[in-house]
Parts: sequence; C-alpha cells; structure tokens
Amino acid sequence: MGLLSDFAEGVPHACTVDGRRLVLVRIENDVYVLDDRCSHEDFPLSAGDVDTSTGEIECERHGAMFALSTGAPMSLPATRPVATYEVSLVEGRVWVELP
Repeated sequence: MGLLSDFAEGVPHACTVDGRRLVLVRIENDVYVLDDRCSHEDFPLSAGDVDTSTGEIECERHGAMFALSTGAPMSLPATRPVATYEVSLVEGRVWVELP
C-alpha cells in the first residue's frame, strides 16, 4: 500500500486494492484498514473524521462512528459493522491482507 511515512496520522486515506475501496488510518505506528463505506448508507468513510483518542472513524453523512480496530458500530444510525483487514508492517512498508 505504501510506506508508513506516506500516511499522515489521524487522516483517513482512500485507496483501491484489487478493485476494493478501502480506507487506511494511521494512529502513531498502528495502521487500520476498513472497507471505505458506511454500513448504514453507501458513503465513503474516507470523507469523515478520525478521533485518535478513541480510535474511531466518523461517517460524514450521518455521524455514525466505527471502531477502527474491529469495524464495530459505536453509534447510531449504523447498526452493522464495517469489514476490517489484517495489516502488517514490513521494513516500514504497509501491507494489507485481503480474503
């Protein structure tokens, strides 16, 4: 996906890997990758804000919050989780595992 240093902390980064729309978020040296769509409505999570203190991303359209680590909905109107993906760092490079 790129070098860890390519991704600003707390900023959602939209990317496409193997035809999948994903959002990558870096908090310090931890990297989270989720589907780039709110489970409440098909709207890109990459357009929202990240709360680095709670490790959550907000859908800009209706304000639903999702846990970056699990994709679990943390507030309404979302009730379904967003898919998350395993991420590894190898020699400063970010890799994501897709099923």
